[in-house]
Order: sequence, then C-alpha cells, then structure tokens
Amino acid sequence: MKKIGFLSFGHWTPSPQSKVRTASDALLQSIELAVAAEELGADGAFFRVHHYARQLGSPFPLLAAVGARTKRIEIGTAVIDMRYENPLYMAEDAGAADVISGGRLQLGISRGSPEQVIDGWRYFGYVPEEGKTDADMARRHTEVFLDVLRGRGFAKPNPRPMFPNPSGLLRLEPYSEGLRERIWWGAGSSATAEWAAKIGMNLQSSTLIYDETGEPLAIQQAGQIRKFREAWKAAGHTRQPRVSVSRSIFALVDDRDRAYFGATARPKTRSASSATTGAPCSAAAMPPSRTLSLNSSRKTRPSPKPIRSCSRCPTSSASITTPTSSRRSSSMSRLRLAGGEA
Repeated sequence: MKKIGFLSFGHWTPSPQSKVRTASDALLQSIELAVAAEELGADGAFFRVHHYARQLGSPFPLLAAVGARTKRIEIGTAVIDMRYENPLYMAEDAGAADVISGGRLQLGISRGSPEQVIDGWRYFGYVPEEGKTDADMARRHTEVFLDVLRGRGFAKPNPRPMFPNPSGLLRLEPYSEGLRERIWWGAGSSATAEWAAKIGMNLQSSTLIYDETGEPLAIQQAGQIRKFREAWKAAGHTRQPRVSVSRSIFALVDDRDRAYFGATARPKTRSASSATTGAPCSAAAMPPSRTLSLNSSRKTRPSPKPIRSCSRCPTSSASITTPTSSRRSSSMSRLRLAGGEA
C-alpha cells in the first residue's frame, strides 16, 4: 500500500434520524470530510457519482470546492458514468477543477454501475449508435474525452471573433497540463482493464467486478491487475501506471457503533420495528450510515461474498456499512486505500 483515502457516496435522507437530511448537508459535509481527512494525513478524497438518487450526482462543483479548501490531498471520483457525459463539456469542467486544486485531480470514470432508472442516459440526450451498446457509447465518450485533454487544437477559429484568438486551431480551456495522465478507468472485467491499459488510463479495481472464473474475489482481482499491467507494457507506454484496489472496513468510533456492530453486540429480538431490538440490516429503523472502503496497490485478501452490516450477519465479504457518528461529517462515505504506482 502506498496511499490511503476515502470514497464517499454522499447519501442523504429526510429521515429525522439522519444527520444528512438534504443535498446541502451532503455536499457541505463532503467538503468538511475532505478537509478533515487531509488534516489527519490521508492521501485521497474520492466521491461516487450516481444520477437520479439522493447522492452526489454532479461531481465537478464539489471537486472544485474541495480543491479550494485543501492543499495536499488528491481529489477525484470513483466513478463518473461516461454514458451520461458530454466529453467536451466534461473536459472543461475537469480542467477547471484541476486548475483550482493545483493539479491534484485523479478522475475515475467508467461505463457505470447498476442505476436507479432504466436507460437513464437517454433522458440526458444520449443514444448509442446503430448496432452499438451503451457500453460502446461510454467507451467512445471516453476516447473523445481523453483526446481533448491532450490540449491540441481542433476547432477552426472564427475570422471575426468577439475576443482575439491565438494562432491556429483552438483547444478547450482551461487546459490543465498532466490531467490526461491522471484519468482512471473503473474496470468490471479483465477485458476492460486491458482496454484501459492500451489507451493509457490508470486502473481502479473494486469489488464491483464480473465473476468471470468462479474463483474468490481476491484471485480474480489479482488476475485483472496482472492482465492490466501486461497490456500496459505491451502498449509501450513510457510512464508507470497507477492501480487502486477497494476494500471495506468497520470503523467503530463510539459507543453507538460498538452497540450495533461490536463483537459484544447481541440483539434481543429480530423485530424489524426497532434498531435497538435487533432490526435487520436493511430495516428503515437503522441509523444513518457511512460505508468505509479501502483501496491498496498491495495485494490484499478480500472475501468473495458481500458482508452484511451487523454483528449477527455472516462476515464473509468485502462490502459493509457502519453507522455514522457526530464527527465533522456524517454523510455516507467509504474509506479507501488508493494505490500508487503499479
């Protein structure tokens, strides 16, 4: 492991039990969470992007705000769903956020994960070309995005512009040098990991990968990373790539956490009506929660099946949820060990 950071989902709910009841709560607490993480010595503040949900759907204003409030910590996403993105507009937003942060943006992108609505990208005005899939469309958007991040001019200037133009074809502004090398692909399969390596993106490998061999998650994830590195070498890139691996942990920080999730916690009954009487993990009576996940470039030993988030559930997985405490931020977040160079 070379770097450690967190990944926040930014959940909010109007529940009276929640400390994150509005979008404003989630966004402002996310900024404070990043500031606190930097003060504690963490290396990365990452945010998940989900549309049509009470979560963080528009990352660039948040990334810019975090960049303005912090000095050292890397900031980024894991991941932005490229099916929804205008790659040129996104390049302008990413460039601005990177300039504000002083070149600390680490942008994770991908085809996306299961979403709240059916074909939600269609409502954003995007439709795959004839004979192509939504995954093909995401990869095409990605290729255009990566190309314009190189900073080369491509647009013919107006001979009578409002403001004077530099000579030659025009590029998008603001251009942030080096951002192209700080783009990551969240790969769900070995094939997309190899594709990411071929076109020069870093790799984000999480627990959200397809079961391609029936082997435990750790074995399949290690194989995915190995194939990524082999494809990177074969492509002849001159720089070293970075790889991150996500893991989840319980953070027991106060008596309430220990009551719900500690080793000595014992439910009195299985009634779903009260969290204090042993409500199931999915019960509405559970307190507002924070998911913590770890990412590391070092090989780890995750379990292959999801962990359910209470002391009486089978503990055989890599994804868990813990209740938040009244710290600087109580929004849903995932602590992550961000990988260094592969």
